Amino acid sequence: MNNTQVNAIQNNAYKIASRPAVTYSGAQQNELLGALPRDVLESLFEHLELIQLPFGQELFEFGSAMEYVHFPTTAIVSLLYVMEDGATTEIAVVGHEGVVGVSLFEGERAMCSAVVQAAGYGYRMKAQHLRDAFAKGGALPALLMRYNTALFAQMAQNAVGGRHSSIEQKLCRWLLDRLDRSPSNALKVTQEMISIMLGVRRESITAAAGKLQDDGLITYRRGNITVLDRSGLEAYAGECYKVAKTEFDRLRVDVARC
Repeated sequence: MNNTQVNAIQNNAYKIASRPAVTYSGAQQNELLGALPRDVLESLFEHLELIQLPFGQELFEFGSAMEYVHFPTTAIVSLLYVMEDGATTEIAVVGHEGVVGVSLFEGERAMCSAVVQAAGYGYRMKAQHLRDAFAKGGALPALLMRYNTALFAQMAQNAVGGRHSSIEQKLCRWLLDRLDRSPSNALKVTQEMISIMLGVRRESITAAAGKLQDDGLITYRRGNITVLDRSGLEAYAGECYKVAKTEFDRLRVDVARC
């Protein structure tokens, strides 16, 4: 063994030793990982890596190979469709309830982009390791397939809502989606970001946010939105939010039974 090989082994060992330890309680902060039987989850520990996910980080872009799978814990990730002219629309959002970047076939390419929208933490593992675990059968494939159903429901409702809902309804649904994945009722977000995510003019978001504030549902100040009346937001959003929320609630019931 030459010096180059020895150094490579030592460097790899150092990287592994310097990683934050993956613990059972820590991994359970992601609902999908937490639903796995303990022995199955612990079998993934050697492949899981706890990482920081800063705001704006692109986990993958449209057409790229998805090298890693991410299980957010406190971070929130937007799945975006980007047009040739650069226009962007959010098609789904993922937080501690789900997973980002699952590719069950080697060489599979991303059909959208994934960008961290709220900074936090999460676990990642190489896509190949997940494929290997998936091939063994058991609880993991069942959970991933069930989650995909809920995610598809969210995408379908976003598509329908984008065509038939008012700006106010779209904004309410967007805020509620974040609340479901956030530890508090306060969100750090600009009107510019919301307009990009929803694919509408900033002026439209300003007017819609102003109406919601006048109705006592939210307060907005310098890039911070605080929700004052969640039930009011849900009523305003109507079917635009309830269909996907119902499917995710069913997912959580199924997950609890695992």
